[in-house]
Amino acid sequence: MNIGDLLSADSILADFKASSKKQAIQALSRRIATQLGLDDREIFAKLLDRERLGSTGVGKGVAIPHARVEGLDRIIGLFAKLSNPIDFDSVDDRPVDLVFMLLAPEEAGADHLKALASVSRLLRDDGTCKKLRLTPDSSALYAMLAAA
Repeated sequence: MNIGDLLSADSILADFKASSKKQAIQALSRRIATQLGLDDREIFAKLLDRERLGSTGVGKGVAIPHARVEGLDRIIGLFAKLSNPIDFDSVDDRPVDLVFMLLAPEEAGADHLKALASVSRLLRDDGTCKKLRLTPDSSALYAMLAAA
């Protein structure tokens, strides 16, 4: 699965501010809901339900919150580079500064897992994460992610 298929230029936030995991998920839910014309409270609730199963803070400063949401016709992503790292209950206890949110249709099944695996593979690479952290511009971030 191509990461570029999951993102659009307006789904990249280069200097995102949040003070907690919950605030970050809520603000990102609001942002993506506005783009999609969906209810931000439903998205937020679905993402929190997923977090209760186990943190999506996968380590090395990366989180991949994800959920299946009614009303979507395709898998969609939102990338945020935080201006200050936040506690995300990550598996390695490191604060998170790179967040890639993934939303999938309720019936996505294997495609949801493929998208999650693609994002995970990309953000597991230390070199990629270093470049993302050093890039201050949304359009440059989008170009890097879309080319991956």
